[in-house]
Amino acid sequence: MDRVILHCDLNNFYASVETLANPEYKGKPLIVCGNPEKRHGIVLAKSNEAKAMGVKTGEAIWQAKQKCKDLICVAPRHYLYGEISKQVFAIYCQYTDRVESFGLDECWLDVTHSQHLFGDGERIANTIRERVKNDLGLTISVGVSFNKIFAKLGSDMKKPDAVTVIKRDSFRQKIWSLPATDMLMVGRKTADRLKKLNVHTIGDLAHADLKLMKEVFGVVGLDLVKYARGEDDSEVGFSYENTPPLSVGHGTTMPVDAKSVEELTPVVYALSDMVATRLRRYKMHAGGLQITIKDNTFAHVSKQTILDTATDSGTTIAQNALKIIRDIYDFRYKNPVRSITVSAIRLTGENEGYQLSIFGDENEKQSKLESALDKIRDKYGYSSISRGTTLAHTFLCDNLNFDKDEDLM
Repeated sequence: MDRVILHCDLNNFYASVETLANPEYKGKPLIVCGNPEKRHGIVLAKSNEAKAMGVKTGEAIWQAKQKCKDLICVAPRHYLYGEISKQVFAIYCQYTDRVESFGLDECWLDVTHSQHLFGDGERIANTIRERVKNDLGLTISVGVSFNKIFAKLGSDMKKPDAVTVIKRDSFRQKIWSLPATDMLMVGRKTADRLKKLNVHTIGDLAHADLKLMKEVFGVVGLDLVKYARGEDDSEVGFSYENTPPLSVGHGTTMPVDAKSVEELTPVVYALSDMVATRLRRYKMHAGGLQITIKDNTFAHVSKQTILDTATDSGTTIAQNALKIIRDIYDFRYKNPVRSITVSAIRLTGENEGYQLSIFGDENEKQSKLESALDKIRDKYGYSSISRGTTLAHTFLCDNLNFDKDEDLM
């Protein structure tokens, strides 16, 4: 028996939630965007009305405003999106225990064994679509197919508030004429390389030479051909599974370019605190760090290092991050820094072994101290207590959108 997989995609999620929270925005062109004064002036999401005016996700706010003079601009509220996402997820879980998130606004559902209770896949998709609309006031597009890749493709084929079915016996006629870029895992760069191989459609991809695809793309190339042929057999995860992250990072673009390590220091400490907070939430330790720096010409440099002692302490992470920065970035000869990202890598869980320090328990003491700060922040908000070195830089916590639900994204 074929599997029945749904892919549910909330339509214009951020913009739809903002319109739901502010009924006066209904029917008006709206974008959710970063703060242009803090150089986060990018369109993150748009309403259908803004889309009709030609506004695109990812473009600069000034470009969007040129297309639509009456454009409403609102700042993102990730905590709100996280809460709404949980409510939608709870609806999905009423129809199957196999629900796998793909970001805040997308989920796969395996309803193969739910059909005897709720009807076939298309009926379940429409039932869920109506539930989300009636209970929460949001619309979703749902793809129904026999694998995850085609279910995802189906949810993108018709929007908003729609169901698209892709069956095994007719998928070739339905999707092989579509552009290869419509398929998951085929981004712009991959598409450019495929065009050089005369691969333009999903059908072209299905008939591509396997040896050549492996030479150009490696194992991923073989996967792409397999997916185009409908041979995806990946499972949908269980709703209660909590896959541990491979890395935890935070980055920020600064209001003013940094011209010295001293100017970067408070930024690094704030980022490191946020990384450490999430590590403790996951009950994990970092065995290494990665620092990525982008200058004001958008050139970037990155370096990874292994830590002597695995840690979940923001202080330890910041101290090591600053060492890396001094090693890779000489401000005497480099351009001012526009943005920086601090990432914890080589993560180990509390039940796994990790390297301890041979020089006493200072790292453990620091971790316990910061864990106590977590409790204060959980109760009164992240910004309720800060390091002295960051007090003069209130923009840090504000433009990073750090909140209790960020680990869901």
